[in-house]
Amino acid sequence: MKPLENKSILITGGTGSLGKVLVRRLLTGEMGVPKKLIVFSRDEAKQHFMRVEYMRKRVVTDEVIYQNLDDILKFRIGDVRDYHSVSGALQGVDVVFNAAALKQVPTCEYFPFQAVMTNIAGPENIVRAIEEQHLPVETVVGISTDKACKPVNVMGMTKAIQERVFLQANMRCQDTRFLCVRYGNVLASRGSVIPLFHEQIGHGGPVTITTTDMTRFLLSLDQAVDTIFAAVRGGLRGETYIPRVPSARMVDIARALIGERKIETVITGIRPGEKIHEILISEEESHRAIDRGSFYAIAPILPEVRQDQVQVPALTGEYSSGNDVMNYEQVVELLNLQQLMVGQVSLENQELLR
Repeated sequence: MKPLENKSILITGGTGSLGKVLVRRLLTGEMGVPKKLIVFSRDEAKQHFMRVEYMRKRVVTDEVIYQNLDDILKFRIGDVRDYHSVSGALQGVDVVFNAAALKQVPTCEYFPFQAVMTNIAGPENIVRAIEEQHLPVETVVGISTDKACKPVNVMGMTKAIQERVFLQANMRCQDTRFLCVRYGNVLASRGSVIPLFHEQIGHGGPVTITTTDMTRFLLSLDQAVDTIFAAVRGGLRGETYIPRVPSARMVDIARALIGERKIETVITGIRPGEKIHEILISEEESHRAIDRGSFYAIAPILPEVRQDQVQVPALTGEYSSGNDVMNYEQVVELLNLQQLMVGQVSLENQELLR
């Protein structure tokens, strides 16, 4: 049986870039047809538009929508910062995907305690509700970021503590499996650099680059969801799943998107809290990194949770975007492929909306 067949699923932050793709993928049934899928967020406007989008879609064979969609997809207003709304949303839930986050790096620098409330207190509310009410939640997956690894900014620091909150929760809630996924820059997500580059190019430039040395891992939203699904399928308690993905220099990404257009690029300097290279696994964590095919899994740091599951380490040093960087031609090929995939999804959605 597929792991999420007939499960009640809660997605916090379900109206965000990742949440929307996660909902779409869950509704395909590739992980099993869910009994109920609850989109939990505090933005009523986003929920309204998402609800209307799905209401307009007609039923297509082998598509994302089922005859009983109205019984499956639910929307619930609430905030992970509020224990009572989290507690209410968790009633009758089997699986939780915690995608709610304050994730804009500069915003978190200027409003650090707001990041603490969402990115740390929110996960703690989930754990506390499960523990205090003895809720029979089977699995909780925390969505983390490369910035949680050797963090230098508030966003990364709070996400790093989210990972530890969920890791240690395996000791507090013995019947629930808590694990995390961690990945880098997601193509086309809100706040990622590629939509910004497109907007700057559309206005005739200039395209702003923080530094010529900067590199980033590149993966699509669907690859992010692939990582989440891989963790659900094979992750052990307290593990953190990491995708194996290519990396590129930001100057090559900008050059590939500009193409033959005569658009100027400007070096602006690193923003508050930015790193030159993304790191998905630190040197310290590399000793606990396990090979899981297309992914790495970091075994938990707490021996009580780890239970001697560490095998032969898959890495001898940190996993950084500064290593094995793609050349310009490879960047062009990857971006063209991603654009084709995005276009195909867009055409499918347009067909459904007719």
